[in-house]
Amino acid sequence: MSEPIRNKKADFPVAPSLESPASKKVSLEQSPCQPLISNIVTLESLDHATAASLFARNPGLVSMIQGKLGSLVGRSSGYIESLPAPVRRRVAGLKGIQKEHAKLEAQFQEEVLELEKKYFAKFTPLYQRRATIVNGAAEPTDSEVDAGKGEEEDVDVKSEDESKKSEDKVSSTAGIPEFWLSAMKNQISLAEMVTERDEEALRHLTDIRMEYLDRPGFRLIFEFSENSFFTNKTISKTYYYKEENGYGGDFIYDHAEGTKIDWKDDKDLTVRVESKKQRNKNTKQTRVVKITVPTESFFNFFSPPQPPTDDDDTVATDIEERLELDYQLGEDIKEKLIPRAIDWFTGEALQFEELGDDMDPDEFDDEDEDEEEDEDDDDDDRKSDGDVDDDSDEEDGTSKPKKEAAECKQS
Repeated sequence: MSEPIRNKKADFPVAPSLESPASKKVSLEQSPCQPLISNIVTLESLDHATAASLFARNPGLVSMIQGKLGSLVGRSSGYIESLPAPVRRRVAGLKGIQKEHAKLEAQFQEEVLELEKKYFAKFTPLYQRRATIVNGAAEPTDSEVDAGKGEEEDVDVKSEDESKKSEDKVSSTAGIPEFWLSAMKNQISLAEMVTERDEEALRHLTDIRMEYLDRPGFRLIFEFSENSFFTNKTISKTYYYKEENGYGGDFIYDHAEGTKIDWKDDKDLTVRVESKKQRNKNTKQTRVVKITVPTESFFNFFSPPQPPTDDDDTVATDIEERLELDYQLGEDIKEKLIPRAIDWFTGEALQFEELGDDMDPDEFDDEDEDEEEDEDDDDDDRKSDGDVDDDSDEEDGTSKPKKEAAECKQS
């Protein structure tokens, strides 16, 4: 599925170098007072460790630099004003043309969104059919099974006894157990969020679906069967976009809101209980109290971080990173997990994740075979030379695909 809703972050302007005489280089580290902007040395003259140490000891310096850079954004250098009047007129004309271009870009993005909604309506019956098979309400037709078999898929030939045993076992199993849990654990970005404690609850996940909002945005809906953890039948998370379009006509991500989870007693997976000793100042006696502290859990996904407000003085230092990760997770569920859930369940989607969605793995078959032959030749050469290392750094001999950095394009 295409990604019409994007969120672009304008390139932050590079601040001009602030230079000072070499004699002032040591003043920042030795002076206890907060330095003025005019005394800031060129950061390029400091190595990474020194600069990091400098900022760590002077948090006020970071805020001051950010404020100074913010005041430089949009400030004219005076070059345009110095141009002759006829040239300035032409510049103004080009700006007018650019505004017309921006209107067309916004119109393009809006039409792309409408096109995606149109095809999503066609996808929906397929998702509903998938849900009935996963949850055991229906069986796939012969034509669906035949279409799902690969051209080169081998057909297992079993004896009558083996076939009968297999049929008896299948008849007692409804649908595809742990379908969504398995798919999520194979989807790299989601797998990192699912803890062992979460798995028992996620086994009751019966469907994950998505719907568009009347305004720009979308909602992710997680459906659960009755379980011992919470009373919610559905838990949703909604991603909202700003009303105005961005510089390139794209929709700009604003914030997300999640459903409140109604946890049953002592079943909240987002906290853990810790024992803590307390001493009475008067009697000197100690007692053990139990406190709940936040812990890692997939269900924290439904309590998304909120963008800081202008008057918020308690903004977390990693808020931008958390917002980007939260946005990217929503996009991964919307664009990867829901449309191709069966490929994540079987693990086949991992090869596309490694190569890239725009690459055809069949194009690399010959090359892979050649590489394997070359590796075999190299192994034979090493063995013949007696240079064989029996020790290995890998414990299980398996490797996990590397995760690419998630990037949420925010304004």
